[in-house]
Amino acid sequence: MITDSNYYCGFVAIVGRPNVGKSTLMNHLIGQKVSITSKKAQTTRHRVHGIYTEEEAQFIFVDTPGFQTFHKGALNETLNKSVKDSLASVDCVLFLLEAMRFTAADREVMALLPKHKPVILVINKLDKAKDKLALQAFINTVCAEFPFVDSEVVSAKHAQRLLELLDKVRPHLPESVPLYPEDMVTDKSERFLAAEIVREKLFRYLGEELPYEMNVEVELFQMDGLLRRIHIGILVDKEHQKPIVIGKAGERLKKISTEARLDMEKLFDGKVFLQVWVKVKSGWADDVRFLREFGLD
Repeated sequence: MITDSNYYCGFVAIVGRPNVGKSTLMNHLIGQKVSITSKKAQTTRHRVHGIYTEEEAQFIFVDTPGFQTFHKGALNETLNKSVKDSLASVDCVLFLLEAMRFTAADREVMALLPKHKPVILVINKLDKAKDKLALQAFINTVCAEFPFVDSEVVSAKHAQRLLELLDKVRPHLPESVPLYPEDMVTDKSERFLAAEIVREKLFRYLGEELPYEMNVEVELFQMDGLLRRIHIGILVDKEHQKPIVIGKAGERLKKISTEARLDMEKLFDGKVFLQVWVKVKSGWADDVRFLREFGLD
């Protein structure tokens, strides 16, 4: 482990409205998928730590849920609290916007940004900003509404200008030895990552049919020699939502399970025996005690 006294290490929150590209940005910054991505808003429900280590610094990225304004209830109150808590405990903040789009939802997130910490404006989806003068005017408009310490334009999806972004974050990290081993890319357990992989497949294959109040729980994660035995339950709120997830003759659930198993085997570098089923737990998304069990409080 690096122990040089001139080393820098700190926590960096990535915040923005739902579906602006936060998880994609973090995955490309650390060079490996640890946070799920989807075109459907609100896929990130836990604060995921992604770790990128270099010779001079260690960046610990916190991928926060997208701040929710359209849905009410205990789940979203919990998610929004998670965003606020993340901002209170980091060294630097990346405020992510989509190029040429600055909405009321973006402004609601901006209102949460801390005034006493360095906040960098990150404009995502560089490929959508063809007119450079218009892009600069857009950046100037946003910067007029908050005292950002810097700004950068990136394409998270295509991993463009990410090194330039790291160069702007590095000066805001405190002097410290690394908090994690150099080869570690996340502080999340394999059990957590297994659940996230199944959730990603659900978002991908159900699309707009996906019940909003849905989650997954790992009921068994056991090593059997080199084989991982994993049992995962998909929780829905209503009985009529089960067939949506299962699909005709079970084909949709089978496809979700197969692709999730293949992703797990690639990520864990070993064989996986995966069983996935769907069950109803009414009112779970408004049960604060249940959310606490999931680590969402």
